[in-house]
Amino acid sequence: MDSRTFRDVMGKFATGITVVATDFENDIKAMTVNAFMSVSLDPKLIAISIDEKASMYTILQETEQFGLSILSEEQKELSMIFAKQMEKDREIKFSQQNGVPVIKDSIATLSCQIKEKALAGDHMIFIAEVTEIDKKDGNPILFYGGQYRNLDNDA
Repeated sequence: MDSRTFRDVMGKFATGITVVATDFENDIKAMTVNAFMSVSLDPKLIAISIDEKASMYTILQETEQFGLSILSEEQKELSMIFAKQMEKDREIKFSQQNGVPVIKDSIATLSCQIKEKALAGDHMIFIAEVTEIDKKDGNPILFYGGQYRNLDNDA
């Protein structure tokens, strides 16, 4: 199978969209990540997968911690900014949660401490313990078939 076909098939799995952020050299570094999942309830673990070509790949190996923000429908453009699909055209509002940056007004935020790393092909899987959480009401922005989508509340 070729890479394009594989990517198209993987795009048939709808995902939420997150932004992973960390403080690095007195600056907040952030990127859009949809390769995110819950791993364990006891202890509370999540996993994210980062491409080796992304600057966050090296940064997270140094900082060993990050904030994860689950984006709402209203935050689609933030996803696009951190995915480098559009230029940053505004000040992004972060807050600190348990020592890591998270995006204000996200529907959920998690503070995470990296516990394990696993090299998987051209990605690194970071398994992290969740040390603090926050949640708000709202609908998530989704990604399906290579496009942003919203929940259809009438279904």
